[in-house]
Amino acid sequence: MGTRVRGWRWRRSPLRRRCDVVEAWALLAVVVLLVVGAPLAGVAVGRRVYDDARARAATQRAERHLAAAVIVEDAPAAVPSPTGRQPSYPVRVRWTEPGGDSRTGLAQVPAGARQGEHTRVWLDSGGRRVGPPVNASAVWQHTLMAGLFTAGAAGAAVIGVHLAGGRASARRRLAEWERDWERTGPEWRRHTP
Repeated sequence: MGTRVRGWRWRRSPLRRRCDVVEAWALLAVVVLLVVGAPLAGVAVGRRVYDDARARAATQRAERHLAAAVIVEDAPAAVPSPTGRQPSYPVRVRWTEPGGDSRTGLAQVPAGARQGEHTRVWLDSGGRRVGPPVNASAVWQHTLMAGLFTAGAAGAAVIGVHLAGGRASARRRLAEWERDWERTGPEWRRHTP
């Protein structure tokens, strides 16, 4: 038979306490922060991460270049895969630096590659073997993960603060009820048989 009165904390009533009004405003603030604040924080961090990652990718593209290399040792044979994708293996390869010196190092080559075949490796401006520059999909993936993590962390922080505030408010409300009962209790006891 219980009915719920919506918005009772906002209405004037002799039964409404100050903590009820504070809880109502706090709940409104939590909703606004969750709906507007957390996504805005995620977007702001995502934009910053995107700009930094794009700049880093542009720097890597400017500093790195592909060079022809010769496979020095055979790669392991291809293993049948249920996905149909061929694995790649790290094998020793040899390449020539821009200065003419020959170097060797490991590079990922497809399974079944044989000694003497050609492949390509990424080198930095100093001729050292490096990984490929960051591509656009990696930049977007990094951006989305940072934005989503930030929005989630901001939402979790808002909810955590709200729960802690709710506990403090409940303790305060119980203390107020206890004080009121200390004043009202003796009057009730006089009238009860």
